[in-house]
Amino acid sequence: MKQRKKIKYVHEGRYVAEVEVELLEDDIGWSPYLSVEDAYKLDDVRGAIRQGNLESAAKYGRIYELRPVAHQ
Repeated sequence: MKQRKKIKYVHEGRYVAEVEVELLEDDIGWSPYLSVEDAYKLDDVRGAIRQGNLESAAKYGRIYELRPVAHQ
């Protein structure tokens, strides 16, 4: 089984979290896939952002705020 690092982006409301996870690759089944721990990590980040707890979400990676750059 091979492992490689990948950045996943979690978009929730006006925020985006940049979270590093490991993708697992093998010759059997659905490949590549996340470990259970990394899947829970992404869920935790999404939940923290939903609750407005950016400090907790930032423990897993960078947090960006999305803002419009032009009005129509």
